[in-house]
Amino acid sequence: MEATQNQLAGYAFLIEQYRLNILPNWHRSLVSPTGILRSTVQDGQVESIYPQSYWPGDTTGHHLEFALKYDGVNLGILSTLFDSVAPDEIAAWISSKPTGKYARRIWFFYELLTGRELPLSDLITGNYIKVLEADRYYTAAPGRRVRRQRVMDNLLGGRSFCPVIRRTEKLAAMEQIDLRKQCEEVVTVYPPELLRRALSYLYNKETKSSFEIEHVKPSPSRTEKFIGLLEMAEHKDFCEKPLLIDVQNRIVDPRFLDTDYRTNQSYVGQSISYQKQLVHYVCPKPDDLTDLMDGLFSAHLTLQEGSVPAIIHAAAISYGFVFIHPFEDGNGRIHRFLIHNILSLCGAIPRGLMFPVSAAMLKNPALYDHSLEVFSNPLMRLIEYELDDLGQMTVPGEIGPWYRYIDMTAQAEALYDFVKITIEHELVEELDFLANYDKTKQAIQGIVDMPDRLIDLFIQLCLQNNGRLSARKRESHFGLLTDGELANMEDAVRAGYER
Repeated sequence: MEATQNQLAGYAFLIEQYRLNILPNWHRSLVSPTGILRSTVQDGQVESIYPQSYWPGDTTGHHLEFALKYDGVNLGILSTLFDSVAPDEIAAWISSKPTGKYARRIWFFYELLTGRELPLSDLITGNYIKVLEADRYYTAAPGRRVRRQRVMDNLLGGRSFCPVIRRTEKLAAMEQIDLRKQCEEVVTVYPPELLRRALSYLYNKETKSSFEIEHVKPSPSRTEKFIGLLEMAEHKDFCEKPLLIDVQNRIVDPRFLDTDYRTNQSYVGQSISYQKQLVHYVCPKPDDLTDLMDGLFSAHLTLQEGSVPAIIHAAAISYGFVFIHPFEDGNGRIHRFLIHNILSLCGAIPRGLMFPVSAAMLKNPALYDHSLEVFSNPLMRLIEYELDDLGQMTVPGEIGPWYRYIDMTAQAEALYDFVKITIEHELVEELDFLANYDKTKQAIQGIVDMPDRLIDLFIQLCLQNNGRLSARKRESHFGLLTDGELANMEDAVRAGYER
């Protein structure tokens, strides 16, 4: 290579060469005629500039191999690229190094992602290699043996839906922490009777938080139905179409029940003026939903059988579900319900414990929004759509591959954060609140022996007013108290709940 300026390499070269319309990869490579290897990181995107000795060559095959080595496995880019490159060109390059590990992986990816077989004979010698390197990616162990390329398919899914999650430093740290043990250490500090009482509070808190994230105020009956679902989360695997339809029917307004996947082009947006919509997210086309959801269910089974960490499993399936958005309404609540369901099935949460992860999301909206927008924002820069005067959307062209092969590393990292926040703050705060209530109630009863209903009200009103009862509330509810009794009871509340 003779050049006086930086040259694109790997995926960046291929994207420009074939003018691919794809979601950006987390890593971008260039080769410089001078200097040493250097990298910059901005907003989770890494750009590396390699010295001239790294230049891979000028062919598509050379840059494909470079991409797998240095840019990582990006199934979305590979899928789009393989539809643009002549099969004979790919086959010829693989034939030039038939036993090479990167050539065999590219061969496998080509046939998996396109569903087409290259004009190559099966390999009959050589060791089996893993499709994904286990030190760089989360994989399904031990994998499926594929004789044709002599590879072990340890991907997290298949052609219809296959997330990729990289082993970042943050996620590696996650694996060193026993989250179930942390949960158990939190709850064993409190008396069993308090824990039993706390469960009803936690179920209500999780239900309220999940609806409130979407600015929805559920009716009492819908609240009870959602609580009932959460109570079943540890007992049944809900990753099946009929069960998810039943979940949707339980948690939405009865007028918006679905009997199947949606049939219209859906999107997430808001009205900003008359006949003007701000579109935040365009969902997959209805025609793609059955294949995408079947792929999601298949990936769920692969993750179950592949000894994948619970948070990785829950992130891949729950975020995959909400990005697919298969129903008219209730997708966000089902997405958060699936987190409970999968963490429970994987044994990450002690049986019988409610885990208020939605409360952590509600209290950290920027973190939750980012976990969604890291996929939706770049997607929206790619998708072309039209909205008519009634807000009906039309999306021309093929968009399915963008939803099939998502890098969900950011979503897994976010879910890890939410789980930590839930254990270290939400659980502790709720249990502490009840423990403090018991102590405060006992102290108040020692001052004035009031009915439990009035004690609850007194504590609630004081906590809403910095530990004191307002004159108006005293007059309307506690006029029988003497000044001395009132002062002592306020002192009891402040002592019980001081931080």
